[in-house]
Amino acid sequence: MNKLTDLKDVEQLPMRPAAEVMNLSRLGRFHQTRLSFMRALVRKMMAQHWQIHPSLVELDEHGYGTMVYRIDTPNGHYHYVLFSDYLADDERNDRVIAEKWDVTMALCIGDVSDAQLAEMRLNVPKQEAGRASSNMMVLSRGNKSSRNFSYVVDALANGEQPAKHHLANCGYLYRTTAVYGSGKFGMADWEKVRDQCVDFAAPFAAEMFNCFMLRHFSIDQAEHLARIQSPGSAVAMDDGVKRFIGIGNSTGLGMAPYLIRHPKLISRWVLNRESALARVIYQGEVTPQHLEKIDKLLSKAITHISETRVPDEHQIANNELLLSELGQVQSWLSREGDEQSSWELLVQFAEQNYSFETQEMLNSLLLELYPELVSDISYECVDEVYRLQPEMSLEQLKHLIEARYDWALEIDFGQADANHFFWYRSEEKMEPRLGERANEPGADREMPLTIARLVRQCYDALCEYVDQNDKSQMVAYFLLNDPKHRGIVKRIQTMSEECYGEIRANLADIDMLPMDLLRCKLSFFGVSKFDPKSKLWVRNTMFQGAPLVSEIVDRSYAGFKDDWCFPISCELDSELQETGSSS
Repeated sequence: MNKLTDLKDVEQLPMRPAAEVMNLSRLGRFHQTRLSFMRALVRKMMAQHWQIHPSLVELDEHGYGTMVYRIDTPNGHYHYVLFSDYLADDERNDRVIAEKWDVTMALCIGDVSDAQLAEMRLNVPKQEAGRASSNMMVLSRGNKSSRNFSYVVDALANGEQPAKHHLANCGYLYRTTAVYGSGKFGMADWEKVRDQCVDFAAPFAAEMFNCFMLRHFSIDQAEHLARIQSPGSAVAMDDGVKRFIGIGNSTGLGMAPYLIRHPKLISRWVLNRESALARVIYQGEVTPQHLEKIDKLLSKAITHISETRVPDEHQIANNELLLSELGQVQSWLSREGDEQSSWELLVQFAEQNYSFETQEMLNSLLLELYPELVSDISYECVDEVYRLQPEMSLEQLKHLIEARYDWALEIDFGQADANHFFWYRSEEKMEPRLGERANEPGADREMPLTIARLVRQCYDALCEYVDQNDKSQMVAYFLLNDPKHRGIVKRIQTMSEECYGEIRANLADIDMLPMDLLRCKLSFFGVSKFDPKSKLWVRNTMFQGAPLVSEIVDRSYAGFKDDWCFPISCELDSELQETGSSS
């Protein structure tokens, strides 16, 4: 085993090989799990009893103005500052080129003085064009889902609760269109957040919390406007309805290069997921209670997917296939499932008969069965440093490439289709873009994201050099002769010590789907309801079904079990009936 395999019992449990897991098509079928960042954040907030209260409320009769929330944790305090402004419907644009938004916000470390708030009022609504300060951890913006938001406000103003079919379609009132952190635009860098803000020292914790707070504001603002619109008849939103409201998110190509540029971190993420899955499959005792639970989880996932409405034909087909195959899995379990069976048999059956989409959904559901087996697994930071080993022999390097990058050597880069795309950075927004090599200019400014091609070029040059020199010669001499390969050699040597990390795909190929990269990363965030708007960007839903701020503050979410994944509207009905609060 490699040096990264330091998790409990991981050396004794068989895990899926990288050749299987790091297939881009499979990565693009990952679903959220209880290890996902959102789930981990909610567990922390509930366990530590975070206190979240508004410290400034300045919203006018149209819901425009300023909201500031104070967050107190056992380790410190923070402020979430949000500005709501008028935005005409024809100006509402989720793309990165937008210059106006319904809301803009920042998550700040410690106190925010009146002078700082005034400065933020001038700059935060400008986003990239404004000035950020080093006490900000996150800078973000979002837009309303106009139809849903207006519908919810009108329903509450009329003394009614929003109907479930309106909420089930997408499940949010606002969606974020960008969430920036880790030192961008002069904000607190990752080292400062990690060292001084222990509450957000996990990957993307501050960014996830920003989205959680926008969800909370969207409910506050809707109730505020309902009271303004009809003070005599307006009602507060029922908690069951509130829980069913999430926060939307729009994600584009800007996220994709992250997975390529942070292979050590991705290796750790995947290792955590695979080791957790191995524990469940090989250590999880199959009991009637667990069989009943997996059946209920399958039913819940089926209903959740069936309530996901998307216009994209490819995603519709994926969802329909998933629904059909999950139903077949249920039937198989009803026939074959008993105390004598094992999860290994179920997983093998799925791998032999069903799509990646169904296999990975099943893996996600299996992780829900045994919290006690995976509770010690968490996502931590990784030092993304590559160290050159100049003393390695040419023969060792050649063998390393052949053993660990055989998938890259199998690609024929002499074919035009294998070089169809190139990645570049937009000068206007400094965001990654994808161009077609034969039809668009800019290939001379290509970003070095096509790792497979870089490996192939390095290997060919290495073979030529070895033919002319002693194969026991050190790598240092090869790089002195051809220094352009230094970066990829350093990466090859470093990643040979990792279990996972390298995505086994040609990111320039004509059949490459950027959506697979986006979905892979989003699954670790914990999103659901994928709604592709093109091959290059997707909408999704976050925190739908999660506990409310009031439940975290008051610990009133009795018996919290972290089982809010794959929320469905029929649960909403039962909650309203049980509380007698349906209007």
